[in-house]
Amino acid sequence: MASSLSMTRAEREAFLEGVHIAVLALDKAAGAPILTPVWYSYSAGGDVRIVIGKDGKKGKLVQSGQRISLCVQTESLPYKYVTVEGLVSVERPDWERDTRAVAERYLGAAGAKSYLAGSSKEASETNNLLLRVTPDTWRTVDYGKA
Repeated sequence: MASSLSMTRAEREAFLEGVHIAVLALDKAAGAPILTPVWYSYSAGGDVRIVIGKDGKKGKLVQSGQRISLCVQTESLPYKYVTVEGLVSVERPDWERDTRAVAERYLGAAGAKSYLAGSSKEASETNNLLLRVTPDTWRTVDYGKA
């Protein structure tokens, strides 16, 4: 039974399409999971896409086929959140779609240009990984419905 605070599918997808910082959770063999704030992209009905460095802790831990979790929330009233769980596939990112477009999503055109000035397409595609999370479990709350 759905809570009266739950989002509908359309509300959840619209929320995820908005600009929010997500927290990515990856399991590791021992100890607590690694939790990291990340930028992401999402289009209704699709996968959640996240670019990470391949040589960092996350890049070394993540493997195609493992389950990961993501939490996306608002920082102001009325509070809302969506958590996503699903299998991840690890691929090579596309510069335009996964790097430039996401930088522009979070920083605007001018900010993205400055942010990307120190990076090249080749270096970005070689040094990063694209995580594509196929959601199979969702949890949502919209306290604006209270």
